[in-house]
Amino acid sequence: MNQELSDLEAQIEQTRERLAGTIDELVYRSSPKTIVSRQLESTKAHFVDPQTGAPRTDNILKVAGGVVGVVVVLAIIRKLVR
Repeated sequence: MNQELSDLEAQIEQTRERLAGTIDELVYRSSPKTIVSRQLESTKAHFVDPQTGAPRTDNILKVAGGVVGVVVVLAIIRKLVR
């Protein structure tokens, strides 16, 4: 009986430690600073090759083309509305 109680207390302590680690990880992941950092790295990886550090011109040109397209469409809409 005494051994069972000791085993149970040990299991409770292990569970408590795992939960504390999980909570610490969740707090870190949900930190606004961490989220911004993660998004910045993701965006940077989209435009810069992480292995070579060279710019990914294909992705840059796609975004630039999209921006130019939106500007042209807005200019046409403005002309039609006048």
